[in-house]
Amino acid sequence: MRNALRTLKPTTRLATTGLTVLGTAGIAATALAGTAHATEHPAKPAAKPAAKVEMAAHAKKADEKKGGSKYADNLDGWIREARAIMKKHDIPGSYDGIKRNIIRESGGDPNAVNNWDINAQKGIPSKGLLQVIQPTFDQYHVKGTPDKLTDPVANIVAACNYAADRYGTMDNVDSAY
Repeated sequence: MRNALRTLKPTTRLATTGLTVLGTAGIAATALAGTAHATEHPAKPAAKPAAKVEMAAHAKKADEKKGGSKYADNLDGWIREARAIMKKHDIPGSYDGIKRNIIRESGGDPNAVNNWDINAQKGIPSKGLLQVIQPTFDQYHVKGTPDKLTDPVANIVAACNYAADRYGTMDNVDSAY
């Protein structure tokens, strides 16, 4: 079983380990709970009226014409926008590697602040999605992104620029960096 676990992705390993810890009774209870859902008939999603679909498409086009962002204002959109900027500046980093580090560092909160580690004790707390300190942000900030440490896109791009310089890519970062 150990050799099989090594070949699984970390999330799969965690789930498999959870099953081991959960035990037979927990697995049986989970299986029974899951079968109740198997007999239910899923509700059909309500179809959007054609007028609403058309209005949404028109609003999106109008927003893009005004110079609005084509990226969603959420974690997925911030990562995608950051990666587009990174591509222009030859900064490596995969979507999955960036997201994995964001979830570990801030749980996806662009306003996260670490007030307890050694940097905070020195008066320069780590901030943002990838928990960057101000001097690092200043050094690795990429022009064309907002000059604000907690801006989600600027934080991602600066952190990935730093990780590329220090570790080759954000994909190589698996703990605090």
